[in-house]
Amino acid sequence: MTLNERSIQALDGVHPDLVRVVYRAADITTLPFIVTEGLRDLARQRALVNAGAAQTLNSRHMTGHAVDLAPVIDGHVRWDWPLFYQLATTMEEAARIEGVPIEWGGAWVKFKDGPHWQLPRSRYPSDAQASA
Repeated sequence: MTLNERSIQALDGVHPDLVRVVYRAADITTLPFIVTEGLRDLARQRALVNAGAAQTLNSRHMTGHAVDLAPVIDGHVRWDWPLFYQLATTMEEAARIEGVPIEWGGAWVKFKDGPHWQLPRSRYPSDAQASA
């Protein structure tokens, strides 16, 4: 699969290690997907928190250490949880191939976030430069 232009633009400002994982996932996937969001500013993050779609203003998106992905079926973005589990398998394999640790929001206990993927804070501190 090839990432569409919107997905490529959404990766602008995202840490190169995470970008590599997303591109590798696109290469190996059987489930097409798009990148819905990468780097966010404070205003966007605040709007998502106010809408209940995010829980913190300390998001990894704000430092370029997170992306949101969504499966695409028959040209339509889908939000079905079984598809996110399928995408999770692909992303985990892509991360393994690239040697990059990642965390999936769908595995979180408190606030499950199926579209969300991030680099762990322990290996990628927020003050680290996101773009190479």
